[in-house]
Amino acid sequence: MSAVVSSGGTAPGAPESRRIVLLRHAKADWPEVADHDRPLADRGRMDAAATGSRLASYDLHLDLALCSTSVRTRETWKLAVHELADRPRTIYEERLYEASLGELLVLLSETPDDVADVLVIGHNPGMHALADALSGQAEGDALTRINRTGFPTAGLAVIEFTGPWKSVEHGVGRLTDFWAPHE
Repeated sequence: MSAVVSSGGTAPGAPESRRIVLLRHAKADWPEVADHDRPLADRGRMDAAATGSRLASYDLHLDLALCSTSVRTRETWKLAVHELADRPRTIYEERLYEASLGELLVLLSETPDDVADVLVIGHNPGMHALADALSGQAEGDALTRINRTGFPTAGLAVIEFTGPWKSVEHGVGRLTDFWAPHE
């Protein structure tokens, strides 16, 4: 298991170290409702809390959470955030629902530069595609595991990169951790 290390500040004029934490919503139920309105299943509620505990174990300070507007992503975030000591500002972003890789890259590039660490709570296949695209490097077998499992529900990926948010593009980051409750 990799540890995520807080940047702790940068030297004047040095590029700023940033982190993107990707969280796929927890396991959803399949009632007869529109896809956007699907709630979490019982297992999803348990997994969301476990994922929040894992997120709390990382040595980072989340400045911003971008969460899809779907019911299952909002419920996942509500259960996970209870495990954090400091709650980041949260924006419920309609564009995250069914977002493609290109749309996710655009959203990240719009992040204000005073944000060092951002959490994105979204859906597959976008979360997997984004983690894979950004990860030019990886610690240990994290990239192999994420590609083998396909980014399971309630999974987390932590990607570090250096530079402004406008520089987020393919291969810019280093995948420092990948975790899922049932991996």
